Amino acid sequence: MTGGAQCVQGHDSALEAARKLTELEVGALPICGENNRLVGVVTDRDIVVKVLAKGLDPAEVETGTLAQGEAVTIGADDDAEQIFTTMTQHKVRRLPVIDGTALVGVVALADAARALDTPDAGRLLEALSTD
Repeated sequence: MTGGAQCVQGHDSALEAARKLTELEVGALPICGENNRLVGVVTDRDIVVKVLAKGLDPAEVETGTLAQGEAVTIGADDDAEQIFTTMTQHKVRRLPVIDGTALVGVVALADAARALDTPDAGRLLEALSTD
C-alpha cells in the first residue's frame, strides 16, 4: 500500500486532477466529496476518454462527474487474497484503502502481488505498471 493518499475534490476540474496526477507521478487519485469522504477514483484514462476524446474543456469538467457509481475500496486489515478478489470482481487495478471511514492509502495490483509467496510476480507487475 502507498500511504498518505492525496485526494482531488469533486469540484476540482479535470485539468487540476491531471496536473496533480502528473505532479505525484500516479495514474489514479481518489475523489473526495463533502467531509473528505471518498466518492470515487479518477484515472488518467478517465480524463482522456471522458473529457479530451469528447472535445470537452478539462478546465470546465468537474472531477466528481467522472466518478462511476459507488467507490470500490479495501479495508486496512484485508489480506492480499481479499485484495485480488475485490480487484477481480470489480476489474480494477487500484483500490483506495479505508480504515473506518478514513482514506489511509491506495493499494495497487503490484503491491498486492508482492505480498504473495512469489515475489517475482510482484516485480513483474510493478515493471509492467510503470512508465
